[in-house]
Amino acid sequence: MSIKIIGAGLPRTGTNTLKESLEKLGYMKTYHMKELLVHPESLKYWQALKETGTTQWDELYNGFQATVDFPCYPWYKEHMKQYPDAKVILTVRPFEKWHSSVSSTIWKAGPQTLGQKLVMMSKLLFNARLRSVIKSVKLAKEMIFKVHFQGKFEDKVAAEKIFNQHIEDVKKYVPADKLLIYDVSEGWGPLCKFLGKPEPGEPIPHLNKKENFKEMLGHLMKGEMV
Repeated sequence: MSIKIIGAGLPRTGTNTLKESLEKLGYMKTYHMKELLVHPESLKYWQALKETGTTQWDELYNGFQATVDFPCYPWYKEHMKQYPDAKVILTVRPFEKWHSSVSSTIWKAGPQTLGQKLVMMSKLLFNARLRSVIKSVKLAKEMIFKVHFQGKFEDKVAAEKIFNQHIEDVKKYVPADKLLIYDVSEGWGPLCKFLGKPEPGEPIPHLNKKENFKEMLGHLMKGEMV
C-alpha cells in the first residue's frame, strides 16, 4: 500500500482533525504522532530517516494511505521523493493561536517539576515500553524546537518568521497542482474538492483541543489510542 496524502503542516494546526477527516473520506489508515506514541517500536524507522534521509518505508507505513503531523512534516520532501504521486496538504492557522496552543501542550509535554521527574524516573526503571515512548517525545521536541525553530520558539518574533517561512518553503517546493493549503475551519469544501471526494453530510470533526491534550497524552503513553 502506498502513501497518497502527505501532511506538511506543523503540529497543532488541525492535524488530528485532518487525520480523522481523511479517514472518513476513505484514506485508511492515516499516520499521526499518536501512532508513534501507541507503537513506539516504530521509532527506529524515524531515527533512520533522521540519520540517513531514508528508511524502511514499506514496513513503516504498512497498511497506511496517508501521513500527517509529526513525525512526517519535517521530512515532507523525503516523503515526496518516495511517493511522487502523493498529494500534499499544508494545514495552517493564525500564528498567535498556534503559538499559544503549542506553548500549553507540546512545549510542556513531559514532567515539569522535580517531583514529577522523580516519579517518571521510577516508572522508567521498570517499563521498557515507556522508555521508548519518552524517546519518541524527545525526538519530537528536538526536531520541532531545537532543529526547526532553532531554539527560538520562546522568542515570538523569531518563531513567527520561522513559522511563516515554513509555509513559503512548502509553497515553493510542492507543485501547485499537488498542494492544498488548508485551514480546517474552512470545513469539508476545500478538502473534498482537492481530493475529488463528495462532502460527508456530517460536520468536519474538530478534535484534540489544547484543553484535552494532557489527558489524551496520558492515554497514548499507556498505549491506548484515542
